[in-house]
Amino acid sequence: MSTPPDPALRLLEVVPAFERAFSRWAKSLLESKKSSTPAQMRLLGALHCKGPQIMSSLGAELGVTARQVTNLVDALEAEGLVRRAAHPTDRRATVIEISAKGADVACQYWQPFHAQLAGLYRELPVKDQRELLRLLEKLLEKLKSKG
Repeated sequence: MSTPPDPALRLLEVVPAFERAFSRWAKSLLESKKSSTPAQMRLLGALHCKGPQIMSSLGAELGVTARQVTNLVDALEAEGLVRRAAHPTDRRATVIEISAKGADVACQYWQPFHAQLAGLYRELPVKDQRELLRLLEKLLEKLKSKG
């Protein structure tokens, strides 16, 4: 009789596989609409829902580096979807604002995209959604405490 596989080792395989599959799927949802990348849509969604933000706040909210925020803003600015503005009191900070065109894109694509992404989790029973959320939040706290 063989011993059951170590679940921690199996999680090391499943979690990254899920992340890659989820990312590919999210990207495919936007490719059919010929719109921005999932990361760009998340940034537009953040601005659309919460208003103008400084770049460091966007990075913290999206969980990306300062360089990644700069790249996302550069791409969205080139499309006319966001604009940079001087911070009113901090000369070192740059405020990112959504443009009228960006707001239109966010309304047209962000909300349906967000709903489609959430729909994957809604395929699970609510009890399972809550358990998955509880476990992921617990792991996230453990990671944060590790520095």
